[in-house]
Amino acid sequence: MINNINTPDALESLTPGAQWVLRGDELEWLDAEQTQPTDSAIASKIVELQSQYDGQEYARLRKAKYDLLNQDEMRFDDTVNSTTTWVDAINAIKVEHPKPA
Repeated sequence: MINNINTPDALESLTPGAQWVLRGDELEWLDAEQTQPTDSAIASKIVELQSQYDGQEYARLRKAKYDLLNQDEMRFDDTVNSTTTWVDAINAIKVEHPKPA
């Protein structure tokens, strides 16, 4: 999955709640309390945030599969029927989308 982490994401991470306006590539800093980050700091933060996002792809893929399961009913049926359908389904999803080492 690709998520385009961008300048607003970096600015919010570097200077939460700061006041600024971005017009195209032009940043107008309006905040009197926080210092405007350098272009280098913004670029570094974009790389960092994108790396964090990319590193969680397996979790997003797992969640999408988990959401398709009726887990409460599966667990109930497993309890009543002495089966492992729910555990088997969860394990299959984890195998399909393993957590990076």
